[in-house]
Amino acid sequence: MKFRRDLREKPENREAGTMFVNANLNHGVWFVVAPYAPMHQTLISALAASLILDWDSRKEEFILLRGFPNFTARSGCYDRLHPFRRSPTMIETSAHAALTSEQISNLTRQNNYGTWRFQKAWKPLYIADAEGCWFIDGAGKRYLDFSSQLMCVNLGHKNPRVVEAIAEQARELCYVAPGYATASRARLSAKLLEVLPEGLNKFFFATSGTEANEAAFKIARMFTGKNKIISRYRSYHGSTMGSIAATGDPRRWAMEPAGKGAGVAFAPETNCYDCPIRHTYPTCNIACADYIEHMIRNESDVAAIILEPVVGTNGVLVPPPEYFPRLREICDRHGVLMIADEVMAGWGRTGKWFSVDNWNVKPDILVTAKGITSAYVPLGLCATTTKIADYFEDHYFSHGHTYEAHPLTLGPAVVTIEEMQRLKLVERAAELEPYVRQKLEALKAKHVSIGDVRGLGLFFAVEIVKNRKTKQLFNTMRDKVEGKPLVVDQIAAKMMAQDVSIQAWVSHFVIAPPLIVTKEELDLGIAALDEHLAIADALVEA
Repeated sequence: MKFRRDLREKPENREAGTMFVNANLNHGVWFVVAPYAPMHQTLISALAASLILDWDSRKEEFILLRGFPNFTARSGCYDRLHPFRRSPTMIETSAHAALTSEQISNLTRQNNYGTWRFQKAWKPLYIADAEGCWFIDGAGKRYLDFSSQLMCVNLGHKNPRVVEAIAEQARELCYVAPGYATASRARLSAKLLEVLPEGLNKFFFATSGTEANEAAFKIARMFTGKNKIISRYRSYHGSTMGSIAATGDPRRWAMEPAGKGAGVAFAPETNCYDCPIRHTYPTCNIACADYIEHMIRNESDVAAIILEPVVGTNGVLVPPPEYFPRLREICDRHGVLMIADEVMAGWGRTGKWFSVDNWNVKPDILVTAKGITSAYVPLGLCATTTKIADYFEDHYFSHGHTYEAHPLTLGPAVVTIEEMQRLKLVERAAELEPYVRQKLEALKAKHVSIGDVRGLGLFFAVEIVKNRKTKQLFNTMRDKVEGKPLVVDQIAAKMMAQDVSIQAWVSHFVIAPPLIVTKEELDLGIAALDEHLAIADALVEA
């Protein structure tokens, strides 16, 4: 196959679906390939291609020596891609068309691990596109994203300003070592001071929530000189060694005994629907908080307690209003740091910028990820108080990694926050809460299988039970990790067939659509759940 040399086509004549190739015109060409989106006037991503070209100076043509056989030539260039020796050449490709949806799914299945699952049953659906509150499979079928993927795409898919910000940051600066200052780092630091709880003003940027939690643990231990971390049983804090050790849910079990860190102790969660210590709110006088104080006294050497202020995957558990103020007092009384894990519940999800804001409590360390970029690029944040930061002015800060404060993640985060402010999405989540609550409470009145409805903002759980009186669940955590069929998964599969995607976990559904969701889309998702809850209703004990 041959490629014509660059013919300098005007930018306005470029078409969607084309690819720009920047080539070093020596033998054994290497180059960068990126799709161009005229609607946004930007490069939206960069891909590596396994092509080797040679330049025939006599014919003034590229000759394809090795690579995809289905590239076709087009003239043109992209003016700002110019650090190479010659001008770019533009080509278009049907490489994606060469793979069917089935082939893409099979290649993914054969060559990748499917996370948190038995591999033999994994058959991943090929997703080709997404926009707004919907994502689209390879056959063109559209699905309502009723849980924002993994409760992270808060802005909805393909927000054009964030897409442009990714490209703009790539053009400005793709990477520099974390010891340097960058404009994107400075801009995001200033922006975070506008939205974080007051007093959190020193930042460590990671690339995920689990990495941010690892940073929080190390900082807490270095600052306090103590070792132990108290977590809670109904919790998830990440998959790396320290974070999984602090995770209370069954995803830790497969790693034990190695996965259970010697420096972690677990407290009972706050679950007023099904209290693990058999109390009833409000006569309990918040005994679950007092239990943690008992642990601190008897464990000794406690550096910090880590909590999801609103528990995420493990049930959207909302504490009573007295819980966090009481816990703040306990931490202060014993010199224990409070770490708020806002990876999932932050960024407007509960109708506040951060879920801990619902109780006007200031943590010592706040960890977040997911919605900070609406998951468009991977970014995690560990934010601490000045008091903690000052300690490291003359004590060695023993933490860091190559991708810390990666410019490509920081620039888009600034625009994500600006978009949330412009669209008033935090306020929108609060305004839609009564509408969602009323709809879900109506489902509870209708379906005998619903034991509880709970949530804040646009973050709700619907828990199903075999027996409302005893609160017996259809399935257990043990069923989940042993790969047994779950009733919630059967319902979720029926909803997916009806074009609604929802996250299901053991005994409940997580309803957390993008914050741009309309009432019509909320109605559509809840109607699908309503229809297929009949599966659970039929299994309820008389």
